[in-house]
Amino acid sequence: MTLRKRFTLFTIFWLIFILILFNIFVYFYVIKITTESEEEVIANKVNLMLENPRIQSGRGLNTPELLNEYYNVNEMIRIIVPNNRVVNITGSDPQLLQLPATFEIQHHTGMITKGGERILFMRVPLTDGNRVIAMLEVNRILDELDNYLQVLVAALSVTSGGAILFAIFGTYWFTSRLTAPIQQMVNTMREIDRSGKLRQIELASREESPELLQLVRAFNQMIGRLDRTFEKQKQFVADASHELKTPLTVISSYAGMLKRWGRDDETLRDEAIEAIDKEATRLQNLTKSMLMLAEAEQEDWIKADLFDVVQMVDELSTMLQTTFARPIRVKAMSKSVRMVGDKDKIRQLLVILLDNAIKYSKEPIDITVSLNRHIVKIEVKDKGMGIPENEIPHLFERFYRVDGARSRATGGVGLGLSIAKRIIDLHEGKVDVFSLPDLGTTITLQFKQRKG
Repeated sequence: MTLRKRFTLFTIFWLIFILILFNIFVYFYVIKITTESEEEVIANKVNLMLENPRIQSGRGLNTPELLNEYYNVNEMIRIIVPNNRVVNITGSDPQLLQLPATFEIQHHTGMITKGGERILFMRVPLTDGNRVIAMLEVNRILDELDNYLQVLVAALSVTSGGAILFAIFGTYWFTSRLTAPIQQMVNTMREIDRSGKLRQIELASREESPELLQLVRAFNQMIGRLDRTFEKQKQFVADASHELKTPLTVISSYAGMLKRWGRDDETLRDEAIEAIDKEATRLQNLTKSMLMLAEAEQEDWIKADLFDVVQMVDELSTMLQTTFARPIRVKAMSKSVRMVGDKDKIRQLLVILLDNAIKYSKEPIDITVSLNRHIVKIEVKDKGMGIPENEIPHLFERFYRVDGARSRATGGVGLGLSIAKRIIDLHEGKVDVFSLPDLGTTITLQFKQRKG
């Protein structure tokens, strides 16, 4: 069942339920009010009759004209003596005249139903001293009141039916407006699935609710993000194909040369073997970097734990100094700076930055570790050839090289800094690059401490 039908049925069900409760309340409330009003009318009439001296004294109770002045067309008034004998009566309604006479010595008010008509009665004893000598009975048929109640029931039924019809059309119209953006998203997704092309939903007019506009905007943001992701993916595939093409072409060319002339030319054979080995190593590094970058796209790539940044930087600098025979100076504002993060990934991040600094500079490299207001700051500073200012915004793009030929000569594949940026993003960190050509580069990393 669609959302529109569910919402419509739910609304109609509750509207009918509320209308039924309201109509029942109104019906019985009107009955109560009108019945009390009729009882008050009878009580006033009885009190008026009891003020009559002849009725009050109990003399002349059988006088025919005694009750005529109190008579009403929808009433019957009679006086009954102890042997259930009616000594005086006035009235013309057949149903009232057929009521049996019953003598009572106590005041009694009530209602009976006869022939589908409600009859309200009041019985009052007439006394002479301490002795009950007769009973005054007033019966009032509520036919006019019942007619009014029938009109009330008909009016409530008509208005309730109209309200239900109005609610059905109103709810259907409202749910149509409510679900229109959702249906539009469904149609858009079906169109995307059919055509394979991403497209956004056009924002509706300002008449739409803010929630629906937020829903549409969220959908469009998701589509925009997917579109950018697909574009990056296509660009990545194109760049990767281009990067793979070069070593494969070199390997294929030298392999062909070996087939044709390598058996007889020792110099050519050595050159080919060296070139193939070099390009195979480069191809291996490129494949490894691409696999690492693909792995880095997973949200659970980071395994956070508490570690000492200063200790990790000291160990890394000692290892790289031994490996590359290059001085790396570490300066820490305190002996220990602890933070929560993936120690191995932060170490890998620094290896990438230090590897670039070692490749593109010959001077000592400085690393500074500091802690300020729960922000861990790591600076990697070299005095190398630097980076042109217009190249800095593209520095962390995949396969981007500041100088393609120079990077190829140093063995870079253009993915290291992309992996580094992914590590920074997964740690919710920030990176700033300050560089001047021929003066060096300073890369500043900032991470929230998160002591755990």
